[in-house]
Amino acid sequence: MDGKVNNKTQARRPAYYIEYQTFGKKGLGMGHSMLFSHFYYQKCFIKMNNKIVRISALFVLMTNCVFAQQKDSITSSTPLDEVVISDSKFALAKEKSGKVITKITSEDLRKKEGQSIASILSSVAGIEINGNQSVAGKNLGYYIRGGKNNQVLILIDGIPVTDASGIGFEYDLRLIPANQVESIEIMKGASSTLYGTGAATGVINITLKKSGKKSIQGNAYFNAGTTNTAFTSKTKPADFNQGFSINGNFKKINYFASLNSTETNGMSQIAAPNPSIVYEPDRFSRLNYLAKLGYHVTDKLSLDFFGNFDKINNDYDGGFDNTGTDDTTLDHSKTEQFRFGFMPKYKYDNGQFVLNSSFNKITRAYNELDSYSGTVGFSQYDSRSVNVDAYNKYNFSKSLFLVAGTQYQFFDMNTETPYGNIANKKAKFNMIDPYLTGVFLSDFGLNLNAGARLNIHSEYGNQLVYNVNPSYDFKAFPVKLLASYSTAFITPSLYQLYSQYGNSALTPEKNSTIEAGFETQILDKKIKLNAVGFYREQTNFIGFSPAYKYINIDGNNKAKGIETEITLVVSEKIKWISNYTFTKVDAALDRLIPRHKVNSNLDLQVSKKAFFNLNYQYLNSRKDAFFDGNTYATQNVVLGSYQLVNATFRYELVTNRVSVFGTASNIFNAAFVENVGYNSLGRNFKLGLNINL
Repeated sequence: MDGKVNNKTQARRPAYYIEYQTFGKKGLGMGHSMLFSHFYYQKCFIKMNNKIVRISALFVLMTNCVFAQQKDSITSSTPLDEVVISDSKFALAKEKSGKVITKITSEDLRKKEGQSIASILSSVAGIEINGNQSVAGKNLGYYIRGGKNNQVLILIDGIPVTDASGIGFEYDLRLIPANQVESIEIMKGASSTLYGTGAATGVINITLKKSGKKSIQGNAYFNAGTTNTAFTSKTKPADFNQGFSINGNFKKINYFASLNSTETNGMSQIAAPNPSIVYEPDRFSRLNYLAKLGYHVTDKLSLDFFGNFDKINNDYDGGFDNTGTDDTTLDHSKTEQFRFGFMPKYKYDNGQFVLNSSFNKITRAYNELDSYSGTVGFSQYDSRSVNVDAYNKYNFSKSLFLVAGTQYQFFDMNTETPYGNIANKKAKFNMIDPYLTGVFLSDFGLNLNAGARLNIHSEYGNQLVYNVNPSYDFKAFPVKLLASYSTAFITPSLYQLYSQYGNSALTPEKNSTIEAGFETQILDKKIKLNAVGFYREQTNFIGFSPAYKYINIDGNNKAKGIETEITLVVSEKIKWISNYTFTKVDAALDRLIPRHKVNSNLDLQVSKKAFFNLNYQYLNSRKDAFFDGNTYATQNVVLGSYQLVNATFRYELVTNRVSVFGTASNIFNAAFVENVGYNSLGRNFKLGLNINL
């Protein structure tokens, strides 16, 4: 998120205080924002409405009563572990895929109960979600292969989601509770051929839970935990998460509905100059309503509908400037998201036709204290987006199929801030992207995925991207070699085009990635190993000029690295999974990206009812920067490396019906800094109850 005006900053700082950029040998680099936009983007939330919480609790009790006699456990539709969809949009055997795709299954999520989506993703090779070790309301930074938030595309049930009023169009993962998620697929590398703008360094495809097999089923859960830094030791619970769901399948109709609420308190986002000073806690609350309805018209035709409403309230702190004060007591914000969509599917003898359509509206409102005038100002950012993606898979034979589609996207936004407004009559654009991907799967081991997409944009013209992805699965011994070359683009955002700092002449950022690696499984799949090396270049970068205007910057910025993972199945009860990531980026990209990162997980099935997980994480030192409130200059710093040890224990009181879990995070209470000037979590504990009805 470097080199961009922060949305929250837009509402509180005059233009001359927005950005400070410096020219380097390769042109205007990403530079350092004086307010450091990474700390400001989309901070949302205030105190949760207690009345709604009480209603939620009542619904949980009602659900318990209604389903108390149900003997069958909830069974979500879980795809086979060896099937992936991200690299072709259709189910494909994993051994036939030319990518190393990480799949987090529903069972994996059960082992990570009590964690956020950000924490779960941050354990994947090649991914660092900065902010996942901070207070719950802290904004997140997505770092994949040296890229930033706007280079990572988030999909929900295969549909791209974005905040069209955001500077980088990125989506806020804090909007999604982990309890509503069925599985997650992560595909790294440039993927604009299939998914369009933003899919430059990775695609995170989140699949929400679906209906079960019985006519009526239910689930209820509750957990509570502490929120301590390394310098506090409060035992009173301050982090609460609860919710319930009902789902079922009756003749031709299936349904799923859920409610989740989260409330966290007890920590300040910003860190005091020394542990003896305690700033006011920043509250975080979230409500999520989700409903899905499906109708199987015939064996070939199905109609699926969804709708969800999400609301986040957050107290937040302004950027750290080392003046030793927390001058943002009155700062709080509210985000509301409303999504609905229609997804029909039609199967025929030689293929399948899919239409994914959705509408998304996001409103972000801020009440914040202006440190200059001492007054509280109000800002609001509204955005709308429409996505229609129609694509067809046609099987020419068992070895060859073609995916042809056209995607239409529309975005608009308006803002009201003390420093200027943007009207949606002006700030809007649309894209129409025809694309084509062919997949060849041979019997002798050679597989090939290749395609192209033409982006037709209403403002800047056309953009062509393509990919070539061969792989070879040796039959004589269990090794698959893979390689790919792919290109991607990131469209300028509405803010970058139409704000008071905008430039209507901007053109897309461009990315190209080459990667090569292997996968192997030996000893009857008891040992699995994969490794991928990548090299990425990005050009036409959108930066901020000394004239307070967004511009395209000439020159290349490069990133390269290695991602590797090993899985060792010692027995039916013991499994060990570890991954290592090495990432090296040019100076212009080098902020908050660890060069070395290690994750290691030990799963132990103690008994039929008891499960234990031990997790270790190491992050190498990272570069960061902050605005010095005393000298009025940007100061560069190096954050020290750190190690974390976490543990989870789950016990089934009633098999497949009632379970309890406990977690201990940062067991050794390591004092570390995730972001300069901001608090990081110390040793904390959480207890939870899960009931399948």
